[in-house]
Amino acid sequence: MNFSNLLIVCSVSTARSKMAEGFFRDFFIRNGMDVSVSSGGIASNARDGMLISLDAKLVMKEIGIILSDNAVSIDLKKRPELINKADLILTLTEKHKKEVLKYNNSSDNKVQTLREFAGESGDIEDPSMKGVEGFRKSRDEINRCIFKGLKRFE
Repeated sequence: MNFSNLLIVCSVSTARSKMAEGFFRDFFIRNGMDVSVSSGGIASNARDGMLISLDAKLVMKEIGIILSDNAVSIDLKKRPELINKADLILTLTEKHKKEVLKYNNSSDNKVQTLREFAGESGDIEDPSMKGVEGFRKSRDEINRCIFKGLKRFE
């Protein structure tokens, strides 16, 4: 694996990016890998300190991954050091990717969507307002893309 500091980016960092962060942390811990994982939001309505979606916590707990009760959102516009120190940035949508590249003022190849990481194209839909089933669908799609992408690094 050619990265040691991973950043996952979505809109406000209360659901999709936190689920992806949970999957990556679990994988790296179980495999004894020293990879730092963080997540944040890049949208104009991203804020520091928002609570993580209860539905995101619930659907992750269903599969044995606990999202910390202390986990809160991070506004990447206020924390540019997280973008700068990451050697791989995975976004949940193409729009997030464009915003990170614009904000970071680069065309750096360290930024890709989660689907690109998996060798695909497209976005991971926002599960907000779609109930628990919408969160399960997003969780399963995030999980599938992560593990497909990780296999490409083997």
